[in-house]
Amino acid sequence: MTSDLVAAARAGDRGALAKLLSTVERGGREAHEVGRATYPLAGDGYTIGLTGAPGAGKSTLTSAVVAAVRARGERIAVLAIDPSSPYTGGAILGDRVRMGEHALDEGVFIRSMATRGHLGGLALATPEAVRVLDVAGFPWVLIETVGVGQVEVEVAGAADTTVVVVNPGWGDRVQANKAGLMEIADVFVINKADRPGADTTRRDLESMLDLTGSGDDGWRPPVVSAVSTTGQGAGELWDAVLAHRAHLETSGTLALRREQRVRDELALIVEKRLRARVDRMLGEAGRRQLEDDVVAGRLDPWSAADRVLEEPKN
Repeated sequence: MTSDLVAAARAGDRGALAKLLSTVERGGREAHEVGRATYPLAGDGYTIGLTGAPGAGKSTLTSAVVAAVRARGERIAVLAIDPSSPYTGGAILGDRVRMGEHALDEGVFIRSMATRGHLGGLALATPEAVRVLDVAGFPWVLIETVGVGQVEVEVAGAADTTVVVVNPGWGDRVQANKAGLMEIADVFVINKADRPGADTTRRDLESMLDLTGSGDDGWRPPVVSAVSTTGQGAGELWDAVLAHRAHLETSGTLALRREQRVRDELALIVEKRLRARVDRMLGEAGRRQLEDDVVAGRLDPWSAADRVLEEPKN
């Protein structure tokens, strides 16, 4: 039963924890039961989103951060959000391979999760998976994203602190602003900072921050240099995360962020369930016929939607 698995996970049973995460990832009725069981128990965990372009060294940096956190005696879990295989729906990057040094550490739990084609790369199951890890006693949950599509923006809504990883020669100001990274970053990390161009990248970032100023809550994202392959800068990055958390708690912004996240999750759940209900009502043949009528011009999209939802035309 779900309640037994939750109790076992809270008692430190990693097998039970893995089963709960698999259930959440599959979705469906059993996943809903996990959500109902864990929601009242969660709320103590803190989430860090780590994102950036492919090749920025996010997985290696994540491993270095995990080592820094463990050196301070804290437990941490990692959700590595991988792109889905178009054939199996499974995760294909295997970020856990890069974090193998932590495999035997009972204070670390690493899980790769498939995006299942969800726009932006973050799985619909991610918020619930974070709650499961929270309930299992992990005070820190780090969400590492694949850094493609709209994930840089989406991760900001799924984490308390968002870390954006860049490399030397990252690009000019126009490209940075176009990517939207300035808007979502709470902390910048220049990874591979031992390479040429690191100082120029720092100056560009600081210049952009000078132009944009601090956010509405008065926080100016710090710029941290790191060399993840050696662990250099991982401790400084964690200090920046701790400083941002303290700022959020003092300013009251943390509560506001979490409130908005729950509202967004509720809207997403409702949307998903409405889509499933419509699919059941129409059936495959009915849905295809409705789509064909719209494509052929026999029906406009608004009338088709009215027909599905049984709403009167305005």
